[in-house]
Amino acid sequence: MLKAYRYRIYPTKAQEEFFEKAFGCCRFVWNKMLEEKLEALKQGKKVPRITPARYKKEYPFLREVDSLALANVQMKQEKAFKDFFKNPKHFGIPKFKRKKDKQSYTTNNQQTKSGNETIRVDFEKGLLYLPKVKSGIKAVFHREFEGKIKSATVVKTKAGRYYVSILVDVQDPRNKEVNRIFENEITKRENFICGIDTGLISFVTIANDTGISKIEYPKYLIKAEKRLKRLQRQLSRKKEGSKNWEKARERLAKEYEYVKNSREDFLHKISKTIIDENQVVVVESLNVKGLSRTRLSKHILDSSWSKFLRYLKYKADWYGRKVIEADRSFPSSKMCSRCGYINKELKLKDRVWKCPKCKAVHDRDENAAKNLKNYGIAYIRNQ
Repeated sequence: MLKAYRYRIYPTKAQEEFFEKAFGCCRFVWNKMLEEKLEALKQGKKVPRITPARYKKEYPFLREVDSLALANVQMKQEKAFKDFFKNPKHFGIPKFKRKKDKQSYTTNNQQTKSGNETIRVDFEKGLLYLPKVKSGIKAVFHREFEGKIKSATVVKTKAGRYYVSILVDVQDPRNKEVNRIFENEITKRENFICGIDTGLISFVTIANDTGISKIEYPKYLIKAEKRLKRLQRQLSRKKEGSKNWEKARERLAKEYEYVKNSREDFLHKISKTIIDENQVVVVESLNVKGLSRTRLSKHILDSSWSKFLRYLKYKADWYGRKVIEADRSFPSSKMCSRCGYINKELKLKDRVWKCPKCKAVHDRDENAAKNLKNYGIAYIRNQ
């Protein structure tokens, strides 16, 4: 099983210069290939297959960077065109890359003639070794892994921070600490099934064998909005391209990065806890794209429901759990979890309602979570 591990790295000035050169060459090759392919499409011709080697004679500076990084650029662009032709409504046509965008390049692990691998990690010394990079790169390995390294992606964020994402072929996706906890049976007793209702007041309402619980969402973007607006105003007053403008831009980028990292940390922790404590997880199918066009778009996008569901699904695959996605037409909020009556008159503002048939009083979110749990039980019985 392939698993990616992301670490913060601290390159030296010389290493930073190499990374900048690699980012620039990858961006240059992407744009050159894209230009030729778009021109062929414009003329009604078949999209040509172009390799980076085609440009190395005319542009010798491309030989100074890792050739596998350039080869990965070719593969990514070919996949982008393939996706576009397959489903143009979902996948847009590939676009030109800009220096202002997030910078990255990917290299693959290979075995040299001496038997060493081109991508190596020294956990004890805290060093990462990459092809064509002189000496080891200082890194913070907050967790270790066991397995064969497949590739590494170096990323420079808009805030100027460097990260590496190492793709590893592992036998067990759990790290050593998690394995120790599982072996000592310190984790909570697993529930068989749980229903999860997502919302704006409570991020998730969970109904499982042990009861109902609600988890509030910290609203990272909403809380940081005033500071972000102030930093944006400061940036707009600076002359674009000046040193002060660059400093202001970096401060703004760091604030956005903090919001993003805080949100993802929250989503990773809650999804991991849910997967650890439940064997089957039932979620509702959400039309996030449609909901994001409403007046609540800011709150919906800040909640990152789609990312949360994605985290649940891949963690379930890792740990042998099952995620069931209820049909979009399933009336989880409007159905009485006690008698099955569907209240068609229920509105979004009604947070508590009384069933006209059995007179049961329901909290909207708790009722929806119970219905999703029952949906999962019926789904499993019918399998």
